[in-house]
Amino acid sequence: MGGRGTTFSEVMTGFVRLAGESETRAMRLDLTVRSGEVLLPHRTTDGAVTGRVRIAGRADDAQATGTMEISPLARRRIRYRIGFTAEGRRYSLDGWKSISPARPVKSMTVLPFSLFEDGEEAGKGTLRFPLSTQLLPFLAGFRFPRREDAAAQLAPRWDGSAGRTEVWYTTVTDPATRSGLWLHHELVAPSDGSDAYAHGWVARFPADGEGPVEHARFGPQPWKSQPGARGFASEGIEAGPGRLRGEAGPFSWDLAEHPQDEPLFTFPRWSWRRPLLPAAQIVPAPRASYTGTFAYDGGELELDGAPGATARIYGHGNARRWAWLHAGLGGGDVLEIVAATSMRPGLRRLPPLVFLRLRKDGRTWPRRAERTAVGWAGLGRFKARLSLPTWTVTGRAGLRRIRVEVTQPEERTLALDYTDPDGSGAVCRNSETADARIVLERWRGRWRTEAEWSLDGTAHAEVGDR
Repeated sequence: MGGRGTTFSEVMTGFVRLAGESETRAMRLDLTVRSGEVLLPHRTTDGAVTGRVRIAGRADDAQATGTMEISPLARRRIRYRIGFTAEGRRYSLDGWKSISPARPVKSMTVLPFSLFEDGEEAGKGTLRFPLSTQLLPFLAGFRFPRREDAAAQLAPRWDGSAGRTEVWYTTVTDPATRSGLWLHHELVAPSDGSDAYAHGWVARFPADGEGPVEHARFGPQPWKSQPGARGFASEGIEAGPGRLRGEAGPFSWDLAEHPQDEPLFTFPRWSWRRPLLPAAQIVPAPRASYTGTFAYDGGELELDGAPGATARIYGHGNARRWAWLHAGLGGGDVLEIVAATSMRPGLRRLPPLVFLRLRKDGRTWPRRAERTAVGWAGLGRFKARLSLPTWTVTGRAGLRRIRVEVTQPEERTLALDYTDPDGSGAVCRNSETADARIVLERWRGRWRTEAEWSLDGTAHAEVGDR
């Protein structure tokens, strides 16, 4: 199921007076709003907000998240609720534009607000939409994209065929402790026709220098087909729409997942719907926030809006060699990479094929996923150089080119073995606290930097081989 949604960006500037301070501080919001509905002024539309909050001398948080209630006629207001971090402390902004037919321009462009910390008022301020510089970009940035149902992509795909693997995996970064989490759920249908089984693992990656990576496995247990199932479920462990919970070894978790963007098709869309390739991957929730508890031996994490993602794989087994990256870039931007060499005869000697998808400012580049794997118009495909601790991906599509460098320090990397449906083995080396450097350039008479991102301990990455 799908439909049309609405995406737009907004910039607001102004001042805030924090509690206990006599002087005001300059403040700026750079927001992207996404809704699963087409925005119509006569009804109330709810949107998910991501972006950057800056307060002079106090805050510069590019991972701000929240909600917007857009109801200019029905309720005569546009309400903003945004959470952000300043100097290690969590704040929430709550305010609304009170729409007045007598003063439509002013009422639509002025946002009085309050800041709160732990429920107590921590400041007041006013932000304004600068018409002279932002009106045209604001209007030109409206998009009404086709939206996929993220929950529908979590339903099991396995049709009973032998020789298949199906995976649900979630990765999270806890901003409070900088710990990384990995929840891997897997269904394996052996090639010899024996009964399918469910298994998986959970891992915690402490921040650099705070201890070794810890993990525990669960299963295997016989896979029980459940008509109408919405996700993975086996022996008390669940990974489905909006909820992840379970226990394994010293770990237990109960997390609510709140997707903030539509699914991202890393491989061509048709390859997920019609499994003709050796395997395909999709990210139902490329940007999501997680709230709940994650307990481990000796401690517990209290997650509150922690960023992460949930992805899916369906195919015949693991590649001969592969690399994977999920990078939340802030401001609603995200990068997903899968580079792999197939086990199929005739393909296993080829260099890794790269599938790269960059969602930036509400648009996904390249427009077609296969362009990074097979090239187009003589420009050649994207290239990956796979090794550890550092691997790279480079390539060009249209008037843009990109370079990605991923580093997985040994002390922050976990090696685990996989068993394919045919009984062969593979080893993955995963880090949920990896580093990444990303440079995006655009051709304007010469190559000029369009954007740069640097992730220190917040990239999710993996390299695997046999």
